[in-house]
Amino acid sequence: MQRAVLKIFILCLSVNVYAQDFSALWQSHYSYSDIVDVVNGDNKIYAAAQNAIFEYDTLTQELNTITTVQGLSGEQITTILYSDFYQYLLIGYETGLIEVYSETDEDVLAVVDILEKENITPVNKRINHFYEHEGLVYISTDFGISVYDLERLEFGDTYFLGDGGSQITVKQVSILNDEIYAACLNNNGIKKGNINNPNLIDFSQWQTVITGNYNTMNTVNNKLYSVRSNRVLYEIDGTLLNTLFTFPILPVDTEVSNSNLVVSTTNTVYVYDTNIQLINSFQPNEEFDTSFTSATQLGDFVYIGSRDFGVLRSSINDNTFYTEIKPNGPLFNETFRINAESETVWASFGDYSQSLNPSPVRNRGLSYFRDEIWENIPFDSVLGARNLSEISTNPFNPNQVFISSFQDGILEINDLTPTILYNQNNSGLESLVIPNNPNAISIRVSASTFDDNGVLWSLTSRAPNPLKSYDPNTGNWEGYDFSAIIENALTDEFGFFDIDIDNNGTKWIGGYSNGLYAYNENISDNPLRNIESEEQNLPFPRVTSLEVDNRNQLWIGTFSGLRVLFNTSGFYDDPNPTLSSIIVLEDGIPQELLEGQSITDIEADGSNNKWVGTVDSGVFYFSPDGQRTIYHFTTDNSPLPSNRINDISVDPNNGIVYIATIKGLLSFRAGGSKPEETLENAFVYPNPVRPEYDLLGFNDLNDINKGIKVSGLTENVNIKITDIEGNLVAEAQSNVNLRSSSANYNFAIDGGTAVWNGRNLANSVVRTGVYLVMISDLDSFETKVLKVLIVR
Repeated sequence: MQRAVLKIFILCLSVNVYAQDFSALWQSHYSYSDIVDVVNGDNKIYAAAQNAIFEYDTLTQELNTITTVQGLSGEQITTILYSDFYQYLLIGYETGLIEVYSETDEDVLAVVDILEKENITPVNKRINHFYEHEGLVYISTDFGISVYDLERLEFGDTYFLGDGGSQITVKQVSILNDEIYAACLNNNGIKKGNINNPNLIDFSQWQTVITGNYNTMNTVNNKLYSVRSNRVLYEIDGTLLNTLFTFPILPVDTEVSNSNLVVSTTNTVYVYDTNIQLINSFQPNEEFDTSFTSATQLGDFVYIGSRDFGVLRSSINDNTFYTEIKPNGPLFNETFRINAESETVWASFGDYSQSLNPSPVRNRGLSYFRDEIWENIPFDSVLGARNLSEISTNPFNPNQVFISSFQDGILEINDLTPTILYNQNNSGLESLVIPNNPNAISIRVSASTFDDNGVLWSLTSRAPNPLKSYDPNTGNWEGYDFSAIIENALTDEFGFFDIDIDNNGTKWIGGYSNGLYAYNENISDNPLRNIESEEQNLPFPRVTSLEVDNRNQLWIGTFSGLRVLFNTSGFYDDPNPTLSSIIVLEDGIPQELLEGQSITDIEADGSNNKWVGTVDSGVFYFSPDGQRTIYHFTTDNSPLPSNRINDISVDPNNGIVYIATIKGLLSFRAGGSKPEETLENAFVYPNPVRPEYDLLGFNDLNDINKGIKVSGLTENVNIKITDIEGNLVAEAQSNVNLRSSSANYNFAIDGGTAVWNGRNLANSVVRTGVYLVMISDLDSFETKVLKVLIVR
């Protein structure tokens, strides 16, 4: 009776959720270098990277990606399976989540039964392998075996195979003559049961063929084969094991494809025929020096998943030549810093810990994105610079980029080529000094930024003079003494998270131990000050992010909350400066904005709206004063693969927001832009607005893919739209008709871009005709008139 109740319980809990497609406004920038699993389908290869999928059509050589933008979860993938009959791609995750991607419908079905199963501990929910048999998928997990019906898209039975029905790890299963064989770890051996037995949920119905630790299970030519932890491949004959041979190292993946047995180890892929005779073996070579993870055969080619080069293709008869197959993307998913301030978007992957520790050392290169293509600079080309982090682009020479190394100094890049590494020998940079180890060199440069004069300012942790300035035009370095606050450079301050410069030339610096620093070399009396106490309304003395906004107000992100310094100009005149909290009303109750949140980054866009990244709550997008939340993106309502945000950068030209998480980089088309100095380049698009542009008249101005845009605006404008006879149709003004407002305007302005939904003052969609767009700069009195043709 108890077993029957369990069976009904599992069947009734089958839960399917169709994921949302975010492709309208989001773009993924995942890395496809590190492959977890590769399988084949009908003239296609499917490869799982860490948290994204790509498919490769072997006939057309086309590549398509399936990512969080199309509805995947963004979690760590462990295995995949393609069903030719149902045209489903099954994706298994470390968390126990399973997703079913339909090739025909191009949608993602999330199956959360295992993920949400309360009687299975989270560490046991890992999906190890899928095996398809007669419309059923047998799922090998760290708790046992579950069965999923592909026809009905629902779960069937779950088998706990251990003694007393305990949970044990099953690595892989296979079926021969109506008997299912399971390869188990923890000395649970090989277990088998009859698939037609209606009581297989009873652990006693499973027979232990032999004890030991077994990692694989495959059926080839009506024979069973398994690899034990001793690296030996056995043929299973009833209860007997026939020893075939021993692999040099333990295989990490086995698969039957093209009727052949394909065995993958980290350094060799072996392809055996139906009689387990070696056809060929494949190893990494000098060009592709990597580790293998998996492999499959399709036709006359072997497709090998690698750790560094995506999928490598080789002829089954020629193991000397590989073709690299992978979608375009950055080097790694773990983007630490991102900079989109110029036409080239730069990404670094070096990182350091929250306690500003450079360990582990990251020997990683850089990636940059321009003209919709990612290009990569490998580590062997960055002059030995490790733990590359903060990125600063010279505003007067966008082709000159400086990358902080939290170990080796500052790397200078010119015209996309690393040219010099500044260290203690060729610059004003200083290493930390360890009393008992004076020869130790560690130049831990973290935060950096350029001022309005084109001078680079940087911070070096635990250095005698932590603040440095460097003028690329003169080559001059200057160091600035912080001993008034940091008496012992090695122990009194662990380091610095961020730096920004206000309109008065004050350098605002976020420290680990001593809160918010201010330094202005033009102040003769006490140029260095700091705010570090709760009495000054600093909730925690660890300041993690800073942003001087368009009003010269300083927004301060801390380890535990958000603060603002409204009067930066009067800071040095105030004997006891204090910070301000942002108070908002939630259900009529005053609340502190982002109270207790650990903030990682703050960025102001062209409209002075604020993008705020957090450690575990995703990304917030606030109005200029923080009183209105425009967006709050998390893994639940967006393609973000993680709620842990490392960095944010806004492209000032088009308003695209780049969001770097610990699991991947994405961009969001917010649609605003930085205001221009003049109206010379103002234009309206699309123009003409054709009948097929059926998005005319939409209501949500936040969807930048829709509506009629006016771009190239200055900071303070009034725009009137009239028909050809001069009748007023729509009107908007900067800082009044905000696109992010809750007032549901038909026409609104976001920085240097205005959006009109094609409706008039009576909220009716306008008729066919020519419309005049009259722009007036309210400060300079410059004017410009544009025309747009609307065809209905």
